[in-house]
Amino acid sequence: MAKEERHHPTRLINPLGMRVLVRLLPRDERSKAGLYLPANVTEEGTDALYGEVTEVARTHPEESQELDGTNVSGIPDGALILFAPGAGYRVPWDANLRIVDTKDVLATVEELRLDSAH
Repeated sequence: MAKEERHHPTRLINPLGMRVLVRLLPRDERSKAGLYLPANVTEEGTDALYGEVTEVARTHPEESQELDGTNVSGIPDGALILFAPGAGYRVPWDANLRIVDTKDVLATVEELRLDSAH
């Protein structure tokens, strides 16, 4: 008999209160000269964490279970943010996800592309 395949459930996380769901973005592990640095050389614990907001706290209309409510977190969905190290709660099934209180968000980040025309 063939071994039965286990299917992982699809999970939808809805942050509550003044919280956002953040996916950690990889940090650049290179020095300014372009050399790769080992993980133990960087100042882990003092650097802000960098991530992308993937879901925000929303109001839920009573008659609907859809995620069409108003964003109550104050941080736009899809925003790139810096947040305090040690802030947030890890999601048990995905080490790259954090549920972060908006009070722990230090800044939003806008990535600019520099043109040679300017």
